[in-house]
Amino acid sequence: MEGKPNLALVYQAVQVLYHDPDPAGKERASLWLGELQRSMFAWEISDQLLQLKQDVESCYFAAQTMKMKIQTSFYELPPETHNALRDSLLTHIQNLKDLSPIIVTQLALAIADLALQMASWKGCVHTLIEKYNNDISSMPFLIEILTVLPEEVHSRSLRIGANRRTEIIEDLAFYSNTVVSLLASCVEKTGNDEKMLIKVFRCLGSWFNLGVLDSNFMASNQLLMVLFQILQRDETSTNLHEAASDCVCSALYAIENVDTNIPLALQLFQGVLTLETAYHMAVAREDLDKVLNYCRIFTELCETFLETTVRTPGQGMGDLRTLELLLICAGHPQYEVVEISFNFWYRLGEHLYKINDANLHSIFRPYIQRLLHCLARHCQLDPDHEGIPEETDDFGEFRMRVSDLVKDVIFLVGSMECFSQLYSTLKDGSPPWEVTEAVLFIMASIAKSVDPENNPTVSEVLQQVVLLPESVHMAVRYTSIELVGEMSEVVDRNPRFLDPVLNYLMKGLREKPLASAAAKAIHNICSVCRDHMAQHFQGLLEIARSLDSFALSTEAAVGLLKGTALVLARLPLEKIAECLSDLCAVQVLALKKLLAEQSTNGKSADPTVWLDRLAVIFRHTNPIVENGQTHPCQKVIQEIWPVLSETLNAHQADNRIVERCCRCLRFAVRCVGKGSACLLQPLVTQMVSVYQVYPHSCFLYLGSILVDEYGMEEGCRQGLLDMLQALCMPTFQLLEQPNSLRNHPDTVDDLFRLATRFVQRSPVTLLGSTIIVHIIQCAIAAASLDHRDANCSVMKFIRDLVHTGVGNDHEEDFELRKRLIGQAMEQNGQQLINQLLHSCCFCLPPYTLPDVAEVLWEIMLFNRPMFCRWLENALKGLPKETAGGAVTVTHKQLTDFHKQVTSAEECKQVCWAIREFTRLYR
Repeated sequence: MEGKPNLALVYQAVQVLYHDPDPAGKERASLWLGELQRSMFAWEISDQLLQLKQDVESCYFAAQTMKMKIQTSFYELPPETHNALRDSLLTHIQNLKDLSPIIVTQLALAIADLALQMASWKGCVHTLIEKYNNDISSMPFLIEILTVLPEEVHSRSLRIGANRRTEIIEDLAFYSNTVVSLLASCVEKTGNDEKMLIKVFRCLGSWFNLGVLDSNFMASNQLLMVLFQILQRDETSTNLHEAASDCVCSALYAIENVDTNIPLALQLFQGVLTLETAYHMAVAREDLDKVLNYCRIFTELCETFLETTVRTPGQGMGDLRTLELLLICAGHPQYEVVEISFNFWYRLGEHLYKINDANLHSIFRPYIQRLLHCLARHCQLDPDHEGIPEETDDFGEFRMRVSDLVKDVIFLVGSMECFSQLYSTLKDGSPPWEVTEAVLFIMASIAKSVDPENNPTVSEVLQQVVLLPESVHMAVRYTSIELVGEMSEVVDRNPRFLDPVLNYLMKGLREKPLASAAAKAIHNICSVCRDHMAQHFQGLLEIARSLDSFALSTEAAVGLLKGTALVLARLPLEKIAECLSDLCAVQVLALKKLLAEQSTNGKSADPTVWLDRLAVIFRHTNPIVENGQTHPCQKVIQEIWPVLSETLNAHQADNRIVERCCRCLRFAVRCVGKGSACLLQPLVTQMVSVYQVYPHSCFLYLGSILVDEYGMEEGCRQGLLDMLQALCMPTFQLLEQPNSLRNHPDTVDDLFRLATRFVQRSPVTLLGSTIIVHIIQCAIAAASLDHRDANCSVMKFIRDLVHTGVGNDHEEDFELRKRLIGQAMEQNGQQLINQLLHSCCFCLPPYTLPDVAEVLWEIMLFNRPMFCRWLENALKGLPKETAGGAVTVTHKQLTDFHKQVTSAEECKQVCWAIREFTRLYR
C-alpha cells in the first residue's frame, strides 16, 4: 500500500464488504482491506475507527485488525508506544462495551495478546481488577479479558517463548485466587442473572484449563457449589447448562493428577455422582442437549479417575458407580450419547491389556459385556430400513467406530465366548431381521480374532451363513457377506468350505446392491487362501474379464483384481506369463480403443480406470523367481509398454492422468526389477522430454524408482546421472520462483527422494558431478519448508548424504566419499547449520525435529570440531529478546544447549535438546 488511505475511503470499503449485493465488489473490498491490514497504517486507522464509533461493522473491522496486528506484527511498534496502545485499547473497550459482544471479544483478545507480549506491563491481572472491579457495568468486559487471557497463553499465533510463558503462568497462578474471589462476588451481586453466570463459568473454566488454580482453595469455594446446584436444577436453561457442564469438565481435566489434588478431586467426584437423578429427569423430558452434557461430565469423571479405578476398583474414588453412570448413558436410545464415552472405553481396555491381570480383568468383564450388549442394540437399523446399510452417513460412521471399539475391548470378554453367545441368540430364537443384522455386524467385527483351528461353532456359523435364502432382508445378506469375508482364515484352515463360500459370494456379485461387498469378500479370500484359490484361477479370470458387467465401486473392482493377481503369483512359473497377459488384455484393449478414438475425433476420454487396474495387477503379481530365471512378467510388460507410452504422450498436459501413468510404470518396473532394462532408455527419454514442457513431479518419483533398481549397475550409472541433471534444470527453474517451495511441496518431496536414492545407490557418481552443489543449495533453502513429506525428504537426503562419509571405511571408495563430503561440508556447512537452527526455532512444527536432530547428529559424527564451531556461530545469530522486551533466551540457556548437543552420545539426546531449546522461541 503506497500511502496512508483516507479514513472515509476505509469506511466505504467496509460498507461494501458487508452490504454490497455484487460479489465482485465484495471481493475487491476484501482484497483492499486485507492489504490495509498488512500495512503499517492499520494501527492508526483502526484506532481512529474505534474512536469514531460509527457503526458495528467498522468497529468490528477495526477491533479485529487491532487484534491481528498485535498477534502477528507487534514488532512494528517501537517500545515507547506500548503504554499508549494499552491505554487506548482499554478506553475503546470501555466506550464500546454496549455496542456488540463480538467487538468486546476482539478487543479483549487484543488486550490479552498485548499483555502477554508486553514485558513492561507487570501484574496485568491485578491492575485490571483494581481498575474495574467496583464498576458493575465494566464487569462483563473485565470478565471477558480474564477469560481470553489464560486461553491465549498457549496460542499458536503468539510466539512468546517458553521463558516469557513460564513468567506469565507464574504471574497468573499468583493472582488466581483474586480472580476466583472476583467471580464469586460477581455471582453474589448479580444473583440469577443468566448471562453473567455463563460469563463467570466460561472464565472459571478458562483458568481451570490453564492449570493454575489452587485446588485446596477451589475445593472449599462457593462457586463449586453453585455449579452443581445449577446442574441439578431441572429448570436451568440450555445455554447455562452447557456453560456449567463445560466448566465441570475443565475442572475434572485439570485434576488429572488426582493424588496431588485430593480435596478438589473428592468434591468433584461426589458432586458428579449427585447428577444421576438430574440425568434421568433430562431423559424423561427428552432434553437431548442436557443428556449429552451429563454424559460428557460422566465420561470426563471416568477419564480423570481411570488410573484410580484400575488401581483400587470399588474403593474410595475407584468406586465403580462411575462405570455404572456410563452404562446408564449407553442405555439411552440415541446413539450419539453412548458415542461420547468411546474414548474412555478404549483407554480402559488399553490399561487393562497392559496390566494383564486375570483377577482385574474379571472385575471389569461384566461391565464390558453390558457395554457390548448396548452397542449391538445401538447398531440395529430401523425396522423399516430398505436396502443395504449406508456406510457413509452419520449412523454408518458410528457403526464403524463401534466395530473398532469392539475389536479393542473384546479380549476382556473373550472373542470365542462372545462369538458363540452372539450366534446362540440367532440360533435359539428367531429375532427380527434388524436384530439379526446387528448381531452379524458385531460378529464380523470380532471374526478375525476368533481362533479358526478345530472350532465347531465357527464352522457351523460359516455353514449356516452360506445357506441363507435369498428371501431374507437385503441388509442381512449384505452383512453376512461381510462376515464371510472376515472369516477367510477359517476357509483357509477348512478348504472344504471354499466352494460353497465362493458360490455364495458369486450370487452376491451378480446383484447390484451386494456386488461391491461380495467383491471385497472375494478379495479377502484370495489374499488369505492364495494356494487353495490357485485351482479357481480360471473363474477369477472370467470375473476379471467381465468386471464392468458387475455393479462394482471403483475400489471394489480394483480389490478384485488385486485378489486375482495375488492368486496368479502362486501359479506355476510357466503359466504366469500367459495368465498375466490374459488378465491385462481387457485393460490394454480399452486403452488402445481410447487412443484410437482420440486420433479419429480428437477427443480424449479419461484412461485412469484402466491405468489403475493395470497398476494393481503389476503391484501384486509377485511370483518367486530364482536367480538366473527370466521373470515371467517381463515379456508381458514389454508388450504393454507401447500402449502406456502412447497414453502418457496423449495426456502429457494432465497432471492427474500422468500421475496414474507413472504409478502404473512404477509398479511394472518394481514387478520385474532388472528385467525391465530394455525399457530404461525409451522410458527415461520420454520422461525427460515431457518434463521439460510439463514438470509433473511424479516423473521425479518414477526417476527415483529407476535409480533404486539400476543405480548399482555400472553400465546404467552415467545414463541415470544424465537423467537426474536433465530433470533438475526445469525443477530448479520452477523452485526459484517466489513462494515456489511452499507452492510445490510435491516437487520438493519427489526431487529429494530421487537425490536420496542416488546417494544410497551410487554416492560417488552424484558427489563427483556438478549438479550436487545445486541440489545441496536447494536442500538448504527447502529446510525451512513446513510440509510433512517434503521436509522429511529434504532431511533424509542431507542425513544420508553426510552419512556416506561416516563409518564404513572397509568399503573400497570410502576415502573418496569422505573427501567429497568434506569438500561439500566445507562450502555449505555453516549455511546449513544456520538454516537448520533458524528453521527449528521459527518455521518447523515440533514433529519434524527428530529428522533435523538426525541431520545434526550425522554432521557431528562426520566432523565434531567443525560442527561445534558452526553451531556456536549459528546460536550467536539468534535473537535474544522479543519485540515486547521479554528475554527469549539467556546466555546460560545458549551455552547449555551447545553443550548438550555437542556432548551427546546418541541421537535422541540431540533431539531432546532441540525440543527443549526451540520451546524458547515458540
